[in-house]
Amino acid sequence: MAGKVRDLEKERYWQDQISGRAASGVSIREYCLRHGLKESRFHWWQRTLKERAKGSFEAGMEASFALVSQGFGSTHGNGAGIELLLTNGRCLRIGRGVDEQTLRTVLSVAEET
Repeated sequence: MAGKVRDLEKERYWQDQISGRAASGVSIREYCLRHGLKESRFHWWQRTLKERAKGSFEAGMEASFALVSQGFGSTHGNGAGIELLLTNGRCLRIGRGVDEQTLRTVLSVAEET
């Protein structure tokens, strides 16, 4: 029996919501109320996406980076070049010009906590 086809658009939507909640500084309950989301769905997607990310690393896949937001450097005043959604639901903004070893060290520590 074939597995269910993953809806990548839906996954991306929920990744954006989880990242948005983390950046907002409000509780999950408050964020869901403000955005018309079911809190139970939020928790389900948060858990599911975390498990999928963990499974990918356990299966030996290398970490990949994706630009999930453009232009936020000018609106946030930090001049960041990329924004990463970590497997723990937190968001990491990385400035332009950071060297690779520093980035790898920061990501390693961030994923452990």
